[in-house]
Amino acid sequence: MNRLVVELMEASKIMSRCIFWPTLLFAFSTFVQAQVENQVTFFPGAFQNVNISQNESVQAVVSRIPSEVTFITLQFHSQHRNATLSYTRIPAVGLSLTAADAGLLSALEPGQTSLSLFLSSPTGDSVVGAGVTLTYGSSDPVPGACNLEFNLNVDPNIYILYNLYETTIRFAPANVGSERGQTPPACDETTGSDTRWRLQYDIYQHFLPENDLSERSLFSGFQAVADVRGLMASGRRVVTLKSTDKTMMAFNSIPGQGVIYSVIVRDPMLNTSASYVPVHTYACSFTSTLDACQTLGRISTKILFTITGLAGLLVCFFGHRFFKSELFCMGFSFVSFFFFVLITRTTQLDYDIRLTVSAVVGVVGGVLLVMSWWRFGSVMACVVVVGLMLGFLVASIVLFTPLGDLDVFRNSDVVFWVTFCSIMLVVPLVFVRWPREGNITTCGVVGAYAVVLAVNAYIYTSLSYITLNILKRFLNNRFSAMFTDVPFQTIDYVMITVWVVLGVGGIVLQLYRERSRPFFPPSPYLMWQQERERRKTNILDPSHHVPSLSSRLLEQVRQLTRRREPAGEHTPLLL
Repeated sequence: MNRLVVELMEASKIMSRCIFWPTLLFAFSTFVQAQVENQVTFFPGAFQNVNISQNESVQAVVSRIPSEVTFITLQFHSQHRNATLSYTRIPAVGLSLTAADAGLLSALEPGQTSLSLFLSSPTGDSVVGAGVTLTYGSSDPVPGACNLEFNLNVDPNIYILYNLYETTIRFAPANVGSERGQTPPACDETTGSDTRWRLQYDIYQHFLPENDLSERSLFSGFQAVADVRGLMASGRRVVTLKSTDKTMMAFNSIPGQGVIYSVIVRDPMLNTSASYVPVHTYACSFTSTLDACQTLGRISTKILFTITGLAGLLVCFFGHRFFKSELFCMGFSFVSFFFFVLITRTTQLDYDIRLTVSAVVGVVGGVLLVMSWWRFGSVMACVVVVGLMLGFLVASIVLFTPLGDLDVFRNSDVVFWVTFCSIMLVVPLVFVRWPREGNITTCGVVGAYAVVLAVNAYIYTSLSYITLNILKRFLNNRFSAMFTDVPFQTIDYVMITVWVVLGVGGIVLQLYRERSRPFFPPSPYLMWQQERERRKTNILDPSHHVPSLSSRLLEQVRQLTRRREPAGEHTPLLL
């Protein structure tokens, strides 16, 4: 009996071992598998999609690093969610960076062939993005190695800020390269040719497809401009800064338009270069409940510009024929624009209130322009106002071109506004010699552009910035220092074609229809005066014996106040 008990105990021990070891092995394999799932291997120059799950960190591993590589940059990009990129598994101040476009630079030690960095979500939410590693040699300049402003010791990142008017980028100065294990040259001890002061910075921008807020287009853009070669091929160099210049640049904000900014630091002595971590912006918020990127454009703006587009279409083809309607539209546009500038600079009213008040004042301005022509009959005075509208648009077009980004205009507001006003005032001079042709030309060009603005209220087009850049310069004193580049893509060329076709069609149609008519319709008030004088002098005209309107009105008033005589006979009868 005891022997049986012993055998049963030994059998139970064997069974427990058979159950325990497989369970332990399964748990260990699950742990290893979880570690592998939270580890991403990067290969130099190849983009890797990364999904950071909730409350976890992802280890980014770079292995088999060649011996000639002296430093590596790892950059990670997401569309609008922040991610934390850190040197350690637990992020710490000075050893990590949290941003939608984050990057770290790691200097390699002698004999080092692998590298590990860590990605995590600062808010605990899932983050989807793409990352890439870039390798550089000892002769390449080191981006952000002379950082004295930001938290990281070596900071290859570009920091971006935007508002309605401007988008500003800042970055830390770079240093010249050095071998592994060597102490890098001092940043500010000397300014000789063997120091960082020989470096130059090329600032690039790359426009994403218009009206496309998808992650696919964003990541495709980053793949195109991540390294030096791709950035030079796909980006547009805006300006080159010297080491003595401030490492900061301002651009025109384009809400809803994706733009990638990047910087290439060049060493002209060694003919080498390196890229900072690119950064992107849409100049709008993906999480805002009002005017988010997906719902840009207020209802009030859409209503106003829809009405403006319809009025512009009528003015384009029938403006000269219906002269009073044309004067009202031109006066409305002229007065409402400048009144909006006035109340925006002097008050803190809400946008919808400012737009409504400007529209009401614009109506008053349009009525006053029509009444001035009706009362005084001065066609030239009204046509000069119409000519100023065309001059304003022509001056805006001229300074919308790359001519407007010349240093002489960016450095001096006086030069800009003198040039603008000169162009604006020259155009109405043509109207003195050819008033009818000038008026019809204004109807065609300005009316067709109003249609373009109406389309822009629903579909973004860069042509709206022809006048919007002028409005921003009126409203923002610092706008002169900004680069006003905008993308020109398929929709913009389509809208240019629409503008030209409508404008030329309206001008030709009105010139043909008005060729046998008087140059301008007569003033109603002057016609009334002439008719009144004719009635006074022509006694054969039956209307000559009709009292004037004022006399008739006065007689009606007298009858109301005159005592009424009683009915019946009051005189004595003659016998």
